[in-house]
Amino acid sequence: MENVSQASIIDRLFASFEDLDRAINSAKSTLATKESIPAEIIERLHSYDGILSKQRKLATELCDFINVGNWDEVTRHVSLINGLSAMIRDDARAILTALAVNSDLKKDDEPNYC
Repeated sequence: MENVSQASIIDRLFASFEDLDRAINSAKSTLATKESIPAEIIERLHSYDGILSKQRKLATELCDFINVGNWDEVTRHVSLINGLSAMIRDDARAILTALAVNSDLKKDDEPNYC
């Protein structure tokens, strides 16, 4: 029963990478249709591909450590994967916030501080 549960968790982990990959590609496509998106924003989005690749590698290693029962490495790999996910999430929020602020400024042409 424990192996089935572990397999299910691992399956969901890899499925979440697929979901994230689709979300990244969707964001790239959406931004490609917008005017005047700063190049650094596009570069940041492209950096997510490398982070996602690293997560997949870590998840594969995680499976190996689960299979041999090396729980210290399992814990470490889970923390690394979660940390990389948090990094993408936090950066994506910052990008969305910056784009929203820039969009508001373009509409008004003047910053509104009050």
